[in-house]
Amino acid sequence: MRRNKATVRLIGIPLATVLATSTAWAADPIRVTGVPQNPNPFASCPIGASPQGGSTNYVNAEVEPWLAVNPHTAGNLIGVWQQDRWSDGGAHGLVAGFSFDGGSTWGTTPLPFSACAPGGLPYERATDPWVSIGPDGTAYAVSVSFNASNNNNAVAAAVSTTGGRTWNNLKVIIANDEPGAQFFNDKESVTADPIHAGTAYAVWDRLESPNANPYADMHTQAYRGPTFISKTVNGGQTWSPPKIIVNFVASRRQTIGNQIVVDPRTGTLYNFFDLIQPPFGVSAGKVAFIKSTDQGASWTQPQIIADLRTVGVTDPNTGEPLRTGDIIPEPAIDPSTGYLYVVWQDSRFSGGQFDEIAISKSTDGGSSWSTPSRVNTMTGRAAFNPSIRVNAVTAKVAVTYYDFRGLEAGNTTSLPTSIWLTTSPTAGGPSFVSEQLVSGPFNMRTAPMSRGFFVGDYQGLEVQDTKFLPFFVQTNSGNTTNRTDVFFARETPAQ
Repeated sequence: MRRNKATVRLIGIPLATVLATSTAWAADPIRVTGVPQNPNPFASCPIGASPQGGSTNYVNAEVEPWLAVNPHTAGNLIGVWQQDRWSDGGAHGLVAGFSFDGGSTWGTTPLPFSACAPGGLPYERATDPWVSIGPDGTAYAVSVSFNASNNNNAVAAAVSTTGGRTWNNLKVIIANDEPGAQFFNDKESVTADPIHAGTAYAVWDRLESPNANPYADMHTQAYRGPTFISKTVNGGQTWSPPKIIVNFVASRRQTIGNQIVVDPRTGTLYNFFDLIQPPFGVSAGKVAFIKSTDQGASWTQPQIIADLRTVGVTDPNTGEPLRTGDIIPEPAIDPSTGYLYVVWQDSRFSGGQFDEIAISKSTDGGSSWSTPSRVNTMTGRAAFNPSIRVNAVTAKVAVTYYDFRGLEAGNTTSLPTSIWLTTSPTAGGPSFVSEQLVSGPFNMRTAPMSRGFFVGDYQGLEVQDTKFLPFFVQTNSGNTTNRTDVFFARETPAQ
């Protein structure tokens, strides 16, 4: 969507407000979906409606994108996202986008994780897309695939050796399809080992009874939610039997948002997650991690970094909810120093009034962590869905996030939302002072409704040479037949 004067006036934020608080990007974001060359592959799929009724499918609505840069093939990027979001969880399926010119042009292909996809798994829906690329150029994509008609669900993986054009070696890593299954596998991610070609790690939590299948969204009501891991050492041809790496004896404890980062200097693995445990309330969640020095064979006990004090996100003028990544911490590692960073949504800076973006840093392999500090430079309104990456070439940390700074008091008909990128030198603080407008404003009220206005629990961000690469979803304001699209942008550092 072109950020011109007419667009800005449409949703009620003065153009001067945007220009005064940002530096220019080289061009408008590139639209990946919603263009003639990349049609929706699932638009006519009839599968996935809840037999109990009440589910709405938002055809042409893409949400929850993730991005990976190919370290083996220059200019190759692969992104993944949910296609055709359901109001009560998941989507018709997952789609991969691929580029071979650094993101200037994109192609797309369906991923084989649901029955809507040609040759796909026999599950009615898919969710939680993730992709990572190893040093040999092998790309690993994973999915939570599940049914709305019963409790069947699985974590599955596929690989690409063609830069994302084609996907094969479709494998079910874990399935809970037995009659009366009381488990739901949730929020998986995959990380390719940057040192060992052919090696990748998939991690997820598995919610035990009771859960809110099909999307297991009553996280604090699960009796337990341990963390599982599975590993491939042969490029995704096979995956190891899943094993528990964070376990619970007591009930009503779980992890969510498991994500591994690897120190390329030492091979050390760090798995970050939200540790949820009683007493429930604003600080029931803890930003935590475990560590492995033997490629995932053994792990430390969970170490807590900080409270995760989210209060969620609502429209400040109407009180209507947004569904965001409020319980999902996002980690990053500096590949040149091994410094660790993690960001999350937190209300501590507003006295518990609304979420902003918190960050903590470790310079000693996780032995100690800095006091959480605020990332977002504009205060007074919620900031949400952070992503973080470190650029070793420029020695900078970047965080992207959404916020509502353009919303005027009394505006109850639109919800102007923008995406920002702010950077900090890695050696200091970190202290975020340089901010750029990535895209927006756009009307978040056009987004699909899934327990709130929803564009995903996370958004993509990557590094290529000296540039940060946001990969994100924004709404097509007011367009109810094509509510959202995936966009790609390249940072242009201020001169």
